[in-house]
Amino acid sequence: MAVKSLKIITIVGARPQFIKAASVSRAFACEEGVDEILVHTGQHYDENMSAIFFRELDITEPVYNLALGGGSHGQMTGRMLEGLEAIYMKEKPDAVLVYGDTNSTLAGALAAVKLHIPIIHVEAGLRSFNRKMPEEINRILSDQLSDLLFCPTRESVKNLKTEGVTDGVHHVGDVMYDATLHAIERTKNNSNILEKYSLADKPYAFCTLHRAENTDDPERLASLLDFLEQEAKTRQIVFSVHPRTRKHLQECGFSPSGINMIDPVGYFELHTLLSHCDLVITDSGGVQKEAYFHRTPCITMRDETEWVETIQTGWNRLWTMPDWVGSRDQIPDYGNGDAAHIIVKIILDRFRS
Repeated sequence: MAVKSLKIITIVGARPQFIKAASVSRAFACEEGVDEILVHTGQHYDENMSAIFFRELDITEPVYNLALGGGSHGQMTGRMLEGLEAIYMKEKPDAVLVYGDTNSTLAGALAAVKLHIPIIHVEAGLRSFNRKMPEEINRILSDQLSDLLFCPTRESVKNLKTEGVTDGVHHVGDVMYDATLHAIERTKNNSNILEKYSLADKPYAFCTLHRAENTDDPERLASLLDFLEQEAKTRQIVFSVHPRTRKHLQECGFSPSGINMIDPVGYFELHTLLSHCDLVITDSGGVQKEAYFHRTPCITMRDETEWVETIQTGWNRLWTMPDWVGSRDQIPDYGNGDAAHIIVKIILDRFRS
């Protein structure tokens, strides 16, 4: 009997989404009759934040690239909504797949629901409980619109239940863990970044800082930079600087000793740096988890985190916390590295039944 064909439009726009999509796309590729159409909104358009990830992760070039990065949150989301609606009307997909919590996520979901196209949300149910974060609004709205919600943790399932969302909810583990295992295998003896920055056999911390609530508030940014300078007194810090962050650092003349500011690194280079450092300092949700996957302690430069289990198990702490919590335990919620295959099986069961 012929396999029923299935057309899925996948929306990506930012680094974490490329990584998650790569894992799920590899799983889709193992299945007969699945036509996945990749759409890049262009939310991240810098070469080191976008194009390099498609090459490294073996992601097929997007069928559509809207090139809509830049502008305010409202401008960006509105332009994406218009562009995605036109693509959906042309392609007539069976479902739209969105990832995470960016403006691309929300625009992808909004455009789909208005055309009565089922929505699949990977990394559903995460909550920081800080509605000043645009990502929090994107998460909440996307979850309310979605038909299939794939949760990385049991806590995220609980969050959805509290909000009255129970239909179509599945705890599947974390596709970022799938991606990390793939990266570890690919980077064995295959990266020279430690030699490039003279880091071999030297203690160092790895840092990223990019969230608007940190970089766009001069007073808060100054406090975070003071924190980094204090940390740099105990070890060298390798600071991978986001393009927007670099602009603010140049404006305030930040160039302290002990902090090596480098351009954004590729995905495999990132994992090499994470696996060899003795501390991660970041405001990125994804990097917090990637640090744990390498069993590297992490300090998060935010006032809260959606990945509460990393704090509860002692691998992570907020920069405002005086100390770590408890002993460092394993986090079983993230699964065994097969979340993408579980997700694809549930999707096929849903749309082919």
